[in-house]
Amino acid sequence: MAGLTEQDIRSRAYLLWEMAGQPAGQMDTFWYKAKKELIAERKEQGDVPSYLPNLAAG
Repeated sequence: MAGLTEQDIRSRAYLLWEMAGQPAGQMDTFWYKAKKELIAERKEQGDVPSYLPNLAAG
């Protein structure tokens, strides 16, 4: 994904987890939310390949 790395997702997921009060057992939830947010941000910047348009939706 155009510049989106696993480390980008990990960092955002950690930030979201901290902001939520560090709840246990929700790693996947924060990972997918982070990925969705980052894709949406990159889509706004025109930096998402055309075959990924709906990943940031919904």
